[in-house]
Amino acid sequence: MSQTIITTDTPVPAPVVPRGPTHTLSILVNNEPGVLMRICQVFSRRGFNIDSLVVSEGRNKNFSRMTIGISGDPKGLEQIIMQVNKLIDVIHCSEHDTEDSVVKELIMVKFLADDTQRTQALQIIEHFGGKTVDLTPTSMIALVSGNSTKIDAAIAMFSQFQIIETVRTGKVVMARGEQPT
Repeated sequence: MSQTIITTDTPVPAPVVPRGPTHTLSILVNNEPGVLMRICQVFSRRGFNIDSLVVSEGRNKNFSRMTIGISGDPKGLEQIIMQVNKLIDVIHCSEHDTEDSVVKELIMVKFLADDTQRTQALQIIEHFGGKTVDLTPTSMIALVSGNSTKIDAAIAMFSQFQIIETVRTGKVVMARGEQPT
């Protein structure tokens, strides 16, 4: 007897709207109210969609690091970076690609798994280098980190179970080598 669990992240068929390639921006800003809103307005005016967003304080609490995944027409990307760099509270804005940086995401997946399915679920978690962070007699929560492709593949494998909920971070990025992000 299968039950359907509907959550805010339950997949629904949606029309496919091409949005252009994705880009990952790293922005160092003053830790002040309203900065994120002003940056988002720059993207909105240029027709870019924010696909992922991570903001956190740096080691110095006066500054925050924003990592923003966006999609849209690549012709406007250079203009967006210039406009964001002109904002008062922005210290630095730059694009990072996979050759010059390390980009990771994290996902937690809660799914139903009784004792007959647990071994299979644990094998999938181990395959993706993940961890089990919660275990009950009827469910599990797995935590997996990696690039977007790995996270998408993990979700596809976990979909053989009844997924209750997923929570996915946005991308975090750090420049390779000695280069600052």
